[in-house]
Amino acid sequence: MKVNIEIDCTPEEARQFMGLPDVDKANAVYVEQFTKAMKGVSNLDQLQDYARQMAPMGQMGLKLFQDFVQASSRPAGGKTDKTDD
Repeated sequence: MKVNIEIDCTPEEARQFMGLPDVDKANAVYVEQFTKAMKGVSNLDQLQDYARQMAPMGQMGLKLFQDFVQASSRPAGGKTDKTDD
């Protein structure tokens, strides 16, 4: 048996329903600080250093985010550049 339930709600309503905290203010502060730090960036190496320092969970968080972006940019069901041995 297969049952599908569709719920139509906003992200804010879903957050409240699941009891998750409201992180809008914390996110705004984070984005503001990151934006200020990026204004002084003059080269790619400096940008990467700032990103590592500012990223949640440091280097590990940055790597997870990079992996997420790379995975989401692949076509659905598409082949990856990795081979299975």
